[in-house]
Amino acid sequence: MQSVTFRVPATTANLGPGYDCLGIALGLANRVTVTRLPAVQEKPPVGFHPGDAMAAEAAEQFFLKSSLTEFPFAWNIEGEVPRSRGLGSSVTVRLGLLAGLNALADSPLSRQDLFELCASLEGHPDNAAPAAFGGFTVAGGEGTVRFEVRPELTFVLLIPDFEVSTPAARQVLPAQLDHAAAVMSCANACRITAAFASQNYGLLRGAFADGLHQPFRRSLIPFLTEVIAAGERAGAIGGFLSGSGSTICCVTESEPKHVAEAMSAAAIGTHTVLMTHADNAGASLLSSQ
Repeated sequence: MQSVTFRVPATTANLGPGYDCLGIALGLANRVTVTRLPAVQEKPPVGFHPGDAMAAEAAEQFFLKSSLTEFPFAWNIEGEVPRSRGLGSSVTVRLGLLAGLNALADSPLSRQDLFELCASLEGHPDNAAPAAFGGFTVAGGEGTVRFEVRPELTFVLLIPDFEVSTPAARQVLPAQLDHAAAVMSCANACRITAAFASQNYGLLRGAFADGLHQPFRRSLIPFLTEVIAAGERAGAIGGFLSGSGSTICCVTESEPKHVAEAMSAAAIGTHTVLMTHADNAGASLLSSQ
């Protein structure tokens, strides 16, 4: 085996109050191809990257964890996941590379190992867990809990035409939180988990409000509140900032087109609206040769 391609789904994380621990894998994805190169190679195949800082770090950690001798490789990525929009684009790169290198090395690491490496590289597990395992995940503490998501739940994504970097989004967060806001956030995160565990999605109504990060990130996405409110008036169960933004996600069991139209009308500036469902498979091998 000299070349492998993995499909890695986009993710939406936090879900409001589930800061750094809740996430869902989505139907749009990137495809990462990793090719093992000869020991002496003047340049990689056309369209492939010899590496960058993110790829180099992922490869370094893979070879350290697997205790294997490093081998040269090139990689390529394509797909539908936009960069720096709160949809886990960095995870698709890191996890795709880790999975590809693992496959080319005869799979010395388990899926759990790959997830843990990816989460360590990311600095938090909320995107890495659903990308690795699919479905709805609760990550952190002693392990990861995963639940299937039914196909009738539609995720309507409003993707603004501007980026929000995760480090910049973290800089606007306060060092201390109001006690009442923390308690409310904890209760809502528990309700969200109960809703996905029981597949009773009506429990999500009103549960995406939080006092942990969204109130402080509104300055980065000025129309956040208006877009969510418009989606809810059009029939969405609720909405939230996807990851650290800039994407805004509304969740609905009915009339997704109406929800999409309402969200779009409430937004400011150029943007794209997509409708998708959850991905319950997680990262998966598409081809090998």
